[in-house]
Amino acid sequence: MTKYDAVLWDLDGTISASGEGVRECIRLMMTHFDKPCPDLSDFSVFIGPPLTQTFRRLCGLTEEEVSRALPIYRDYYDIHGTKANRLYDGVLDVLRDLHDRGVKMAICTSKNERLARDVIELLGIGEYLDAICGSRDDGTRKEKVDLIPYALQSLGDIPCDRAVLIGDTCFDTRGAVATGVDFIGVTYGYGRRDLMEEAGATIFAATPEELTPYLF
Repeated sequence: MTKYDAVLWDLDGTISASGEGVRECIRLMMTHFDKPCPDLSDFSVFIGPPLTQTFRRLCGLTEEEVSRALPIYRDYYDIHGTKANRLYDGVLDVLRDLHDRGVKMAICTSKNERLARDVIELLGIGEYLDAICGSRDDGTRKEKVDLIPYALQSLGDIPCDRAVLIGDTCFDTRGAVATGVDFIGVTYGYGRRDLMEEAGATIFAATPEELTPYLF
């Protein structure tokens, strides 16, 4: 028996190892603007926050530059980023088990929704998902506090107390706490456990296999 009617999955760092592709696309985008690229050695700095926040705080772009940077970044991601994604070992088994038991599942990511669909197609896991929910083309609906209700509505208005979000960053944790869904933090991704704990996370899985006792 499953504990939830709906499972929401963060994408980068939870289902997909995507860091190398994201880093390369940020580097190319900064080259396009003829600006120095920030230090991208720490994946946790730029995997997890909404892209617009990364552009402002890490890359130092102005609001006007951020608006121009979004479509440029997406163009680079189409060419370089999507194909760099890799499914974490063990995730497919968890998806299959939940799907076979009739649990509804959605991707819940701050990544642009079209790009997220492309990644899911590349990974070959679309058949297990009922919805793919991401940010809009204009960069809005990027915070998990907005994405979680959108995902639950897309799954058929699942109540918050019957859903769980699985993610790897404090941004995921904060969204889950704010919306009243349960949260499981994975420590194999790009985020930091201590920051997830500070944001309110209490349950963690070091591998996809360790998710099982919290879901079934």
